[in-house]
Amino acid sequence: MNALKNKVTLIGRLGAQPEVVTFDSGRTLARFTVATNERYKDKGGEWQDVTQWHTINAWGKIAERVKRILDKGNEIILEGRLVNQSYENKSGEKRFSTIIEATEFLVINTKKAA
Repeated sequence: MNALKNKVTLIGRLGAQPEVVTFDSGRTLARFTVATNERYKDKGGEWQDVTQWHTINAWGKIAERVKRILDKGNEIILEGRLVNQSYENKSGEKRFSTIIEATEFLVINTKKAA
């Protein structure tokens, strides 16, 4: 059962320039979003596009690579793991989110042609 792991692979485009933060401890975090697209035909035979947005966190050496290599619009293959987070918003309500913690990435195409 060791082969069953928390692993996700995405192919998509960066929605914005990555935000990179270095903490007092020296640890680096790069945060960015990736859009994935799916196409399907609806009951009427028309093509429909569905875009999903994913929040990505990259730590340490991966974050340093993100900072050097990635730009808004790059198409990448990303591998990582799902991480569930909980927090309280300003009004005290408990919220939950799922992010992807990147373990590796590869640039497929640079920025989309205008």
